[in-house]
Amino acid sequence: MHGRKTTSATAALAAAAAFGLTACSDIEREPDTPGVTDDTVTIGTHQPLTGSAAAGFASISAATDAYFEYVNDNGGIHGRSIEYIVKDDSYDPFETQNAIEDLVVKDEVFAVVNGLGTPTHASVLDYLDEEGVPDLFVSSGSLTWNQPGAYPGTFGFNAEYVTEGAALARHAVNEHPDASICVLGQDDDFGEGILEGVETVVGSNEITEIQTYLTFSEDLTKQIGRMRAADCEINILGTINAFTALAVGTAAEMEWFPQWYTSSPGADYQTLVGYLGEETAPLLLQDMVSVNYLPFNPDSDWYGLFRQIHEEYNDDVPFTGNTVYGMSVGYLFAEALAEAGAEPTRESLVAAVESGALTGNGIVPISYSEDDHAGYRAVGIARVDQGVQNYIGTTYRVGAGQVEQIEAEPVPLEDDGIPGD
Repeated sequence: MHGRKTTSATAALAAAAAFGLTACSDIEREPDTPGVTDDTVTIGTHQPLTGSAAAGFASISAATDAYFEYVNDNGGIHGRSIEYIVKDDSYDPFETQNAIEDLVVKDEVFAVVNGLGTPTHASVLDYLDEEGVPDLFVSSGSLTWNQPGAYPGTFGFNAEYVTEGAALARHAVNEHPDASICVLGQDDDFGEGILEGVETVVGSNEITEIQTYLTFSEDLTKQIGRMRAADCEINILGTINAFTALAVGTAAEMEWFPQWYTSSPGADYQTLVGYLGEETAPLLLQDMVSVNYLPFNPDSDWYGLFRQIHEEYNDDVPFTGNTVYGMSVGYLFAEALAEAGAEPTRESLVAAVESGALTGNGIVPISYSEDDHAGYRAVGIARVDQGVQNYIGTTYRVGAGQVEQIEAEPVPLEDDGIPGD
């Protein structure tokens, strides 16, 4: 797929023509690098701070900002503080375009970091490439971000949705070889990627029922009803948190309690509790299986550090998996900035990410190279038990259509979580 542009995001990419901006193809601008002064590095992002996706994801950028405050209070990176500008796009591609135009033209950011969403970020992908703005750690598991030949400055962060779907399906088959497996997914690259991953394991003809939903609809009665009628025993979900909760709650109203296997964007237990309620959630989510690649176990050193940072810089919101996610993104950018050198340029930043020197802080090291701009290639299996969501010690690596069980290699916490110069 390298060197060509995927067709799944064509409509969103075409919408980017609304910018009408003159682009510059150089990654490095001389003599001054946008967003970099003697004392600061300014970066930006687009996030759904309002709208339908806000409840599930608005806390991510606040956590990233809290981590940067911690770094800044401890000397920054190469003596520079990181300034992080967050623009609200309400999970609307046209608002994303406005936000990114402001960040690039008015704010002159050094890089865009962790822009959230497949349809939203796809609408600005070409523009950022043409402007030569490093487009780092996109908050989406779409295959679109891993095209070094077409988009040399773009890098994904999440495990790809195909990876998550394949790992969930492999674990389901291993644990319940005779169970009927069904899929409910968002009607876009997200749901399609989860389904593709499941199909690599069980085959398209072996999936008992496939249902999709549109994010502007808040009723899953038809989809859940059809899955129940099909006698689905394991439901693999390619859903964001709001729709995971809606699926589980709708099934419960039907007095139907299948096994739920959930991809990471819709599997954060504390966020789901917010939707389902403190009393109901532990019952409905008992034994929910999910995948993740970040250190959200309470006994992790990273978890402990992030909790401390949260309490000092971000304690007005709950500590959830989104907190760990946001701070993990912040750490990875700080790591890239440190590797980019004492006088960073856009070119040296991209080279730093491609160098293979970055590790991230996941349950396995992150896997960037010149030829691979995807993030995490392996995911761990987690299970909810009596209100606690923990890894169970099973990790899968997915590649070339193969799903291999491996030993996790958690990245150790060093230097108080601040990358060295």
